[in-house]
Amino acid sequence: MKRFLGLFTLILFSTVVFAQEDGWFPLFNGKNLDGWKVSENPSSFTVVNGEIKIDGPRAHAFYVGEVNNADFKNFEFSAEVKTMPKANSGIFFHTKYQETGWPDKGYEVQVNQSHSDWRKTGSLYSFNDVKEVYVKDGEWYTEHIIVKGDHVTVKINGKTVMEYIESEDKNRPENAGEKKIDRGTFALQAHDPESVIYYRNIKVKVLD
Repeated sequence: MKRFLGLFTLILFSTVVFAQEDGWFPLFNGKNLDGWKVSENPSSFTVVNGEIKIDGPRAHAFYVGEVNNADFKNFEFSAEVKTMPKANSGIFFHTKYQETGWPDKGYEVQVNQSHSDWRKTGSLYSFNDVKEVYVKDGEWYTEHIIVKGDHVTVKINGKTVMEYIESEDKNRPENAGEKKIDRGTFALQAHDPESVIYYRNIKVKVLD
């Protein structure tokens, strides 16, 4: 029995190490919103067929789980995203939970192919905006955010669409407040009742 338990433990440990040997840790389990805390309108976030479905009035789902104690500074973040027509969403980083309103802390990376807002997917919202559209509504794509030091890179399906270095931003507004490179968690945005978006395969790699 002891030999069996030892072998089982070794297999279990090896499986866990193998699953994480590339350095990526899942932030969404594909089953429910464990590890996430939703503000304002929790019903705007549901889990359907292993995907987070966003459909409803303004709300934000903040990651509060165990990975790195939900505290990230230098990292790579990746998620598969699908927008429906006229949808608007965003991925916040270096933020923190707040009960209502748009997050005051951290930056937002835009998710938007066909919403009326001219700032499109990949924008570092209002700091370095992207006008081009690189993907279509109704199609899954990968949004990849890399933050190291004060350098932010956003890739869409492997293509770099935005780079921003905070210390070199000569047009940075004086009232930017806590919208800055710092540290914190991630949040997904439900923007408005007409915006339907799906997220899956959400993961992070912590960098030195």
